Amino acid sequence: MNPTVTNATNPDSKPTQFILPDLVKDCHYPLRQNPHRDAVSRASDQWLVDVAQLVEPEIRGYLDMDTGAFAAACYPDADAFHLQVCTEFFNWIFIIDDWMECGVVNVQKEHEFCMLALQDPINFDTEQVGAKMCKSIFSRFRETAGPGCTERFMHGIELFFIAVAKQVDDRAKGNMYDLPSYIALRRELVAMKLCFPFIEFVAGIDLPDEVVSHPVVMALEEATNDHVAWVNDILSYNKEQSRGSAPWENIIAVLMHDRGLDLQGAIDYAGQMCADAIQRFEFQRAILPSWDEEVDRQVAIYVEGMQNWMVGSLHWHLGSIRFSGEDGHALKQDRIVKLLPTTTRPL
Repeated sequence: MNPTVTNATNPDSKPTQFILPDLVKDCHYPLRQNPHRDAVSRASDQWLVDVAQLVEPEIRGYLDMDTGAFAAACYPDADAFHLQVCTEFFNWIFIIDDWMECGVVNVQKEHEFCMLALQDPINFDTEQVGAKMCKSIFSRFRETAGPGCTERFMHGIELFFIAVAKQVDDRAKGNMYDLPSYIALRRELVAMKLCFPFIEFVAGIDLPDEVVSHPVVMALEEATNDHVAWVNDILSYNKEQSRGSAPWENIIAVLMHDRGLDLQGAIDYAGQMCADAIQRFEFQRAILPSWDEEVDRQVAIYVEGMQNWMVGSLHWHLGSIRFSGEDGHALKQDRIVKLLPTTTRPL
């Protein structure tokens, strides 16, 4: 039986709740968990203190977010070493994104420092915390990552910082997005082009250029990217609308403005975009070309890694305090989201 939402009949009244699409049903892939999750989570929690230098109350939000569970669902076959690098990468991307969004750090300077750390993680020395985190992660990444994988990760970092700089500039100028321009920007901001190389990293593979540049493989990546982005936007909308700021930085708000939809209509539209992304993924998987036996083996691992990302990210978002509050389990059952009151207080 589908859940129902009852709102006031006054057409001028604001909604008080909405129904989530059945994202779990649409994403039919098996959810798997890495057996090293708990041990790695404990080690990475300590990394937040030792390297990220976080203290209470700021550190509490990142501890409660449980990026160890996130990495364990997205990279279920990683050994403990590789899973810890993935987990601490997730910590870094969430922390640095929050800091840039709130103006704690300058985007351009952060970009410069992090690229220096990435280019020479062994010899680069700095007291800048964001760069120290990057050095900590990338020095271990380079121990086993292949040259192509490394190059793709560094390119993804460049694209991510360029997108963040544009977002910050657009916010300062009060620029609004139509749907196509938002989709283009969000595909970079979601940072999946940084996460795809970690599929290769944990599996010990390094895909040839002719594979990663193939239109079918690129289409698989784009479908995965979109599913992760739209799930994130749907499940973070409630928190974001409660802040009363940056209304154009979520697909739901963009759809309401650009397509003239009400809140539930925009939620449903975005849910269909998630379902469409999975359909695109399956269509492209069915027409994957064949290379040679070894390359085909690596491609199969990579495609399964993208599948793990879609289902793992979805379930983590639904269970994360950062996105679903304390009611993640109930949210999976009834899918009813009660809108938080609007406040202008910072996170």
